[in-house]
Amino acid sequence: MVLKKKLSCLWTLGLCLVASKSSAKVPSITDQNFKDSCVEAHNVMRGKVWPPAADMKHMTWDDALAKIAKAWASKCQFKHNTCASKSYGCHPTFEYIGENIWLGALIIFSPKSAVDAWFNETEFYDYNTLACSKVCGHYTQVVWANSYKVGCAIKMCPNLGRHQTVIFVCNYGPAGNYPNRPPYTEGDSCSLCSEKDTCIEKLCRNKELDKPAKYPNWSPQGKAPQLISYHSWCLVSVLLRLF
Repeated sequence: MVLKKKLSCLWTLGLCLVASKSSAKVPSITDQNFKDSCVEAHNVMRGKVWPPAADMKHMTWDDALAKIAKAWASKCQFKHNTCASKSYGCHPTFEYIGENIWLGALIIFSPKSAVDAWFNETEFYDYNTLACSKVCGHYTQVVWANSYKVGCAIKMCPNLGRHQTVIFVCNYGPAGNYPNRPPYTEGDSCSLCSEKDTCIEKLCRNKELDKPAKYPNWSPQGKAPQLISYHSWCLVSVLLRLF
């Protein structure tokens, strides 16, 4: 009986070690490929809206929004950031920020797949009546014309599913989804861009807005709790069985 118990523990430990070695690493918010993929996924979808948008701004990355997304994702809670509804509660310069959250398996994740899923909510949204038959708030934030900065982060959250479940958070500045307002102005693409804008891929691109902002000595309010990793959980489980 004792031998059987020990063999069971060794099997569990072996399974944990294999799972740990096979787990893919999630990209950090400083990974340039990750940043570029997040930005491109949003801009591609923003250029595909129908009816076409006359004033859709081009998006670029913002480090502070990414840090906010990382801090919130690290909490591994599938709900919206509590600071988003407070005036200057999240970001040092944007009074309010928008937020989208995606939850799923790491094996099927990419920034494009997540943003595409949000954008596909367009089938539930009626631009003329501003009516939403199902969930469509992710879509309207992705295509909110005045939002021109985005920052995203991804975190492994075994407590929200299996050991390779991830949460992907994107924050937007300025915030979108204001009640009773369309996400953009219908019209010929770029027809309402400012004189300082350049029309690129049906988006209004502004060099001044594109410039990356610097936030010296700033970090999101609060710290995420330390969550036990899947590997650590396995070791604890084995030790409990042994003793």
